[in-house]
Amino acid sequence: MTARLKILVTDPIIGRFASILAPPSQHDLVLAAGLPDKEIVAALPGTDVLICSRMTEAMARAAPELRLVQCTGAGYERIAIDALPPRTAVCNTFHHGPSIAEHVVMVMLMLSRQVLRKDRLVREGVWESVGVDPGLPLGDTLAGRTLGLLGLGETGREVARLAATFGMRVQAIRRDPTVPLENGLRLDRVLPPGELNELLASSDVVVVTVPLNEHTRGLIGAAELDRMRRTAFLINVARGPVVDEQALYEALAAGQIGGAGIDVWWPGERGAGRGGSTMPFEKLDNVVLTPHNSGHTVETFESRARDIAANIAALAEDRPLRNLIR
Repeated sequence: MTARLKILVTDPIIGRFASILAPPSQHDLVLAAGLPDKEIVAALPGTDVLICSRMTEAMARAAPELRLVQCTGAGYERIAIDALPPRTAVCNTFHHGPSIAEHVVMVMLMLSRQVLRKDRLVREGVWESVGVDPGLPLGDTLAGRTLGLLGLGETGREVARLAATFGMRVQAIRRDPTVPLENGLRLDRVLPPGELNELLASSDVVVVTVPLNEHTRGLIGAAELDRMRRTAFLINVARGPVVDEQALYEALAAGQIGGAGIDVWWPGERGAGRGGSTMPFEKLDNVVLTPHNSGHTVETFESRARDIAANIAALAEDRPLRNLIR
């Protein structure tokens, strides 16, 4: 027998796919994206499933009957898991790897060819080209260059596959390098965490894909940036605090590294023109800035919605859940 569930959705993106999440004839779906926290707390009593990217301790305490907290992405550091009743399951979902991998390649190409600078100069009427000034440096292709991955989760694996199709050498840091790679995934080198400095020193592009936790916070600081090649790029699609904000800005401003792609930011004021950073990255020519949207494609969220719908159906029918965190 299928139980009828009360489902509260506070994530605005996944809320667009409400028609996939749960048939109205089977469950009660409440869309609460954008509501103040106190209104979400007031709506939680009696809720069976909370679909969210963030849940505070007050929200957890307000829903003692909660059976499932379904994260709308892979990360769950903003979920107050310890405040939940022991019986409440917590699950996440993925499907962002291909979209983020395409974003990483786009940023690599933009940095390699100085696309932002060239675009700005052309708009200003300046034709900065080796055809006009033979003394200018030529650009680089991706083929033959070395990409270093910090992390081999879904995103890291998809970046590795795509980079290899461009003829790049791919190496990665992995917690246990002896674990066999997925079928079809080929890397030139897999290094243990203790070889981080070796990976940084031997990579033309370093891509950060590790989750944020007590081991990875501040993983890339001034000393690590100093290990990188002066021509190398750092692309962070993980979480902002994995990289030291000030150290990265200073390395970019001083030309200590060649460039960076920042899609994830640091805690702080947003909407003030600096996207969650206290440093003026927007004034630099050697950085590509995006508002944490590297995985924001229809394919990513349709697939996530179907994952979540499958968990809702499983919960209603008392079957095992997918992607169980606890």
